[in-house]
Amino acid sequence: MVRNLQTSDRLRPVDLARGHGLSTQAIRNYEEAGILPAAGRTPHGYRTYTSLHAGALRAFLALVPGHGHRTATSIMRAMNEGAVDEAFRLIDESHAQLLDDRRTLQAVENALRDLETTTASGPAAVSDPVAVAGPGATFIGPLAGKLGIRPATLRKWERAGLVGPRRDPLTGYRVYDEADVRDARLAHQLRRGGYPLEQIAPLIAQVRAAGGLEPLEAALGDWRGRLSARGRAMLTGAAELEAYLRELPR
Repeated sequence: MVRNLQTSDRLRPVDLARGHGLSTQAIRNYEEAGILPAAGRTPHGYRTYTSLHAGALRAFLALVPGHGHRTATSIMRAMNEGAVDEAFRLIDESHAQLLDDRRTLQAVENALRDLETTTASGPAAVSDPVAVAGPGATFIGPLAGKLGIRPATLRKWERAGLVGPRRDPLTGYRVYDEADVRDARLAHQLRRGGYPLEQIAPLIAQVRAAGGLEPLEAALGDWRGRLSARGRAMLTGAAELEAYLRELPR
């Protein structure tokens, strides 16, 4: 329940909205969603807010960049319902997800370094006893052996769009050219890093479109920046939430 304050302490919906570039309807929506505590009412039924509501709005808007709108809403609702431990659990889950994303990024960066080292040493010399694939090309058995995986795995990657070998017109064998070998090596390293197939495919598509690893490196740099921004936003959100928590009635 909002505390009874003097008229001079009251804030109108427009007072809250104006300072954050929001509409008065957004303020009412936030109250209905539980992001803000219940508003007071004038004798004529108009909503009135206080500094407590202003603090709740600041906390919510600060939480959104780091936790996302849905989680930030759940955190504020839990706080306003007195379920502080539930709010802390939600915050912990967001931090755990950020840590998991950082570990995935590190695995991908390690995979890139390993791939660049392998590529710099030159393509592996492989041969097939039945047919000649062509310069820099190979067949499924030798490539699988080089990567230390089963041919069935390469066929699975092909179905997932990670590699796209052509077929030898005489034998029907899969033929992997230099770009296919590169894609297979990248997929192998990403899989070792714990990346799922559905996330590997679009990354490899970027590499194919540019003919090299440069766009993937740029994408990873952007990813790293977004994770850092998210971590910093979580710190800002935590500070505003702590300030709001101190204002809440016990």
